[in-house]
Amino acid sequence: MPEGHTLRRLANDLTDAFAGRPVRVSSPQGRFAADAAVVDEQPVLGADSAGKHLFVEFPGERFIHIHLGLIGKFDLHPGPAGEPVGQVRLRLQNDTTYADLRGAILCDLVGREKHDQVIGALGPDPLRPDADPLAAWARISRSSRPVGDLLMDQKVLAGVGNVYRAEVLYRHRVHPLRPGSTLRKNQFLAMWTDLVELMHEGVLTGRIDTVRPEHTPEAMGRPPRKDDHGGEVYVYRRTGQPCLVCGTKVRTQELVGRNLFWCPRCQPTFRSRAVR
Repeated sequence: MPEGHTLRRLANDLTDAFAGRPVRVSSPQGRFAADAAVVDEQPVLGADSAGKHLFVEFPGERFIHIHLGLIGKFDLHPGPAGEPVGQVRLRLQNDTTYADLRGAILCDLVGREKHDQVIGALGPDPLRPDADPLAAWARISRSSRPVGDLLMDQKVLAGVGNVYRAEVLYRHRVHPLRPGSTLRKNQFLAMWTDLVELMHEGVLTGRIDTVRPEHTPEAMGRPPRKDDHGGEVYVYRRTGQPCLVCGTKVRTQELVGRNLFWCPRCQPTFRSRAVR
């Protein structure tokens, strides 16, 4: 599933391509046809993201609300637009650009109230300037759930997916099964600050790079990583491979239907020092 940086980058691209001018809105597939007709030929005011949700705003406080899910794609192309290929649920187009949406789990026209409800139900998003990390800390600090589970809970922290989860925990030497309530506040805030920097970098580059300068392929004299997600990482999808720092084999384990990845030496199992 696309992580938050992908949606923010997409929102920026949609704003650059369509904002301030009338846009043709259609649904070649037909499932969004009635709602498309409501905003057809209206100007796009802008696009925004919150976590893994995307909003394209039109006059009258109308928003096309999109969630890509696991397989959704919203691709921009230089115009003019040709005949749709495949099941295109939504097409935005003007004289220079068109964007086709396929495979999304959600595409609805909503008003301001629903827009605000969706955002209000999410945890803070490291990519939004109005995000309050203390709201996430309040939930994490009270929970006995593994921190690896909490970081993926969009009601706790919005926009973080499996790659950023694995990598930020590695970078801060936190075992993914450590209970959230055992984290110290300064540990969580350091991870938050790191996520803000890493995810903003991901918006700029369109890929997830989490290794520090001394661990890049150039610095270590190793081959670049080859993976459909792109980017240089420490542990994500590196099961059985040596840790770039200590050489220990990276481990994996399923948690709430998703794979965890961690280095057992760099991220040792947490043991409480509390007196029993």
